[in-house]
Amino acid sequence: MKLHLTLYTRPRCGLCDLLHEDLLTLCRGRTVEIVPIDVDGDPDLKARYGARVPVVVGDGAVLCEGRLDAAAVRAFLERPATRIGAA
Repeated sequence: MKLHLTLYTRPRCGLCDLLHEDLLTLCRGRTVEIVPIDVDGDPDLKARYGARVPVVVGDGAVLCEGRLDAAAVRAFLERPATRIGAA
């Protein structure tokens, strides 16, 4: 089962780029799709996440903001499939 992480970000954000690279490293070898979304392209997302980016969301829950919380992301990645909506 492929897991999905959403990375709320913005262009020319060094912290966003660093978090994305850290996520790629942490997820290497796993079936994970990291979907970057530019908050500046959507007024609602900009209002919600604008000053908080980068923000990583998995299964609707915020896993980390600003910097990688490796423990939180690992916990998400290692949850049993039955707990993340697998049928």
